[in-house]
Amino acid sequence: MTVTPVHKLIGARIEELNIAHDTDSDVVSQLWSLIQRYDLLIIPDQRLTDEQQIEFSEQLGPLETTKPGSTGAGTKLVTLSNLDTDGYPVEPSHRQNLIRRANQLWHADSSFKPIPAKLSILSARQIPDHGGETQFVNMRSVYTALPNHEQEKCDGYIAIHDFAHSRKTVDPNLMTDEERAAVPPVRQPLTIDHDEHRGRSLYIGSHVSRIEGLSKHCSQQLINRLITFSTQDKFIYSHHWKVHDLLIWNNLTVIHRGTPLPDPLMPRVLVRTTIAGDKPLIDCE
Repeated sequence: MTVTPVHKLIGARIEELNIAHDTDSDVVSQLWSLIQRYDLLIIPDQRLTDEQQIEFSEQLGPLETTKPGSTGAGTKLVTLSNLDTDGYPVEPSHRQNLIRRANQLWHADSSFKPIPAKLSILSARQIPDHGGETQFVNMRSVYTALPNHEQEKCDGYIAIHDFAHSRKTVDPNLMTDEERAAVPPVRQPLTIDHDEHRGRSLYIGSHVSRIEGLSKHCSQQLINRLITFSTQDKFIYSHHWKVHDLLIWNNLTVIHRGTPLPDPLMPRVLVRTTIAGDKPLIDCE
């Protein structure tokens, strides 16, 4: 395989690799090393079925089961689509498009779970000619760029991650009571200490509803300031999708968001598998 960085702070393009046929243990080990280094991998021209994507993903780790309310609930796949069951685009007001609007907020997948996700693996099955990019930020680089006093402050904070919080910013009725009950709010550290080589990363995004120990006003001020700092242009890599692109990223070091389609009726279908985390980020109380 050949490896080419795509941005000075995040991401590498991997070519000369067919993951449906070439992923023995050595290749999987190489991919893990590259994920540790670049945090985001772009592997073009991977013509995968759902079954092949699951098989490949499980070589990287056990998969999450898709939560209630998502397309694919109860399975190992999440389908992100603006098409109905007959393959026609749904109306802009349809629930699937409201979910896409919510996904346009900066976030880390499954940060709202007691054991947050490790990796996301996203396969482009149907892509419009233009628009609908996905943007990524390396939160290790963000943490490094924070002033020392901000680093020290953030290291001591616990954030509350609440999936319903981010969804209600789009539509207060986007989640049912059953869906809210399946993902109650959880406590996560505001920064994650990885290891002596990879340092710390800031762990924040649209699912964060408040910071423990701060007033509502001060909490929101800090959240807004950190997200604004993290999403400066210099930190952002924008991926222009091509059909059959496969992207892998580390949710513990990366936040991402979708960007709007120029026309919401342009067909777009991506399929995600999600590698489950190993343990909670903080001790349960």
